[in-house]
Amino acid sequence: MKIAVMPNFGKLHALKTALECCDILNALGIEVLAENCCKDEFADKSFVSFGTAEEIAAECDIIIAIGGDGTILTASVYASANNKPLLGINTGRLGFMASMERNELESLAKLKTGDYCTEERMMLDASLVRNGKTVSSHTALNDVVIARPYSKITDYEIFTDGIAVSSMRSDGMVFATPTGSTAYALSAGGPILEPETECIQLTPICPHSLFSRTMVFKSERVLEVRHYSDDDSVYFSVDGKFSCALTRDERLIIKKSEKKLRLIDIKGHSFFGAVNSKLMNPIK
Repeated sequence: MKIAVMPNFGKLHALKTALECCDILNALGIEVLAENCCKDEFADKSFVSFGTAEEIAAECDIIIAIGGDGTILTASVYASANNKPLLGINTGRLGFMASMERNELESLAKLKTGDYCTEERMMLDASLVRNGKTVSSHTALNDVVIARPYSKITDYEIFTDGIAVSSMRSDGMVFATPTGSTAYALSAGGPILEPETECIQLTPICPHSLFSRTMVFKSERVLEVRHYSDDDSVYFSVDGKFSCALTRDERLIIKKSEKKLRLIDIKGHSFFGAVNSKLMNPIK
């Protein structure tokens, strides 16, 4: 069995947790893989094999992301591309998608025995279309956000099957998966969705209207976004990791991705536990 460890050393306690994780996996007889950039930190772990993120994701059986939700989002790109299950270990503040905290590493033994559940998480594809041709395409686990810098208000229209389904004047909009409903979409006033639900949630950001509300579309919908900014200073971002300009003459097409993320729930009912402990109670 091979497990790829992807830590974010910028997070407090991530290095210590990653080192402990490697030792535990090695003691369980599991081969440990890590990215080349970890060689210095893992210098005394002679049992660790190194490679690029793409190489170790393709070779491993399971990926472990150590850090916060951003670390899990980064690792999800490699996990979904290679159809590998992903386990998150939280060393950040919230770690909403993580199944384990850093003081629960003894549960790693369940990876060897298979004593865990796997949840399939829907993802979104966002394609930039110019003159009828797709010029770039990106995949999101959480959300695709469209907005202007400095919170400038803009007119937007959303279409499906050539029919206008919504028009709004707002600072922007968040197209979220159920997984992303607890991220930016929640802060923008959207509802919490159970993560294994399949749908596309559209939440306006600071709409200039008394009646603009979140809309939820079935997952099979293909949505097209247009904007009417005077200076074309509109951008879209994908999981907060990628940003690209969207001109007035271009279209952004958002739809359910063929890719899915298999997220490991090592304790059971982690989502409802996280809602209760990390959202309903104040963060300390």
